[in-house]
Amino acid sequence: MRELRIRTERQSQLLDITRDVRAAVADDEGAAVLVYVPHTTAGVTINEHADPAVARDFEAALERIVEDGWEWQHHEPGEENAPTHVRASLMGPSVVVPLADDGSLALGTWQGIFFCEFDGPRERSVYVSVLR
Repeated sequence: MRELRIRTERQSQLLDITRDVRAAVADDEGAAVLVYVPHTTAGVTINEHADPAVARDFEAALERIVEDGWEWQHHEPGEENAPTHVRASLMGPSVVVPLADDGSLALGTWQGIFFCEFDGPRERSVYVSVLR
């Protein structure tokens, strides 16, 4: 397993980590790669990375779908982050990407892997494991 360290700059932010994942598995052989986020207020997804506006649209959409102003049951003094847990669960903690015969990520032409921050800014971990 390899650990990527991610630094986010905003409360909600999708960061394209495709190059980092690609570099993490460059010298490894296997059938697929597992990308896993060990946080309850962050996630990972695969979507279009050719246009950076797609990531911004995701950020805005998730903030509208799961609004901060609801009457949340989960309260931590100083950290009112209940909606961030829900947003993270909607995105999910992991993705699996097949590896092509040459060891490259078998992503579609427009696809990229995104780390999804919902409780930032923070420093985060992403675990990358090649599955054999």
